[in-house]
Amino acid sequence: MAQKVILVDDLDHSEGDDVARREFPLLNRTFAIDLSDANHRRLTEALAFIEQVLESAREVKQASRSKKAADTSPRLRGYTLTDVREWAREQGLEVPQRGKMADEVIERFIAAHPDAAAEDTAGDAAGDADGEPAAEPAAEPATESAETAAPHAETNAA
Repeated sequence: MAQKVILVDDLDHSEGDDVARREFPLLNRTFAIDLSDANHRRLTEALAFIEQVLESAREVKQASRSKKAADTSPRLRGYTLTDVREWAREQGLEVPQRGKMADEVIERFIAAHPDAAAEDTAGDAAGDADGEPAAEPAAEPATESAETAAPHAETNAA
């Protein structure tokens, strides 16, 4: 027994001998649709227009947040809040994994690392260090500064 296959145009639902499966590429993918000759011409014209538009357009990429920009503090020079968190944990201080850092912790870090003081606070930090005895042994901040000076010098250069 013979069977007759009738193709129907997927756009206007018309039947006809000119309806055929048509494949077309778009955005690095291949699509297939059943179209009449007339609708295939319309699709070809539309794809040509889209191709022309894409040649003149530019891709918009999702904005990303710079990790370094998000991790710096205007009060610190050459150090990040990650550096402050690591130092604070070594000192036995509780600090959050992320988010705002307590002013007291940052001030203690700057006192222990005078080179971290931003230019506008450098005078204040130096005055406090000269006027009062250090809360920590003098050798410890010097040792830590010597150990971390090279990596932070690269941060300043970047």
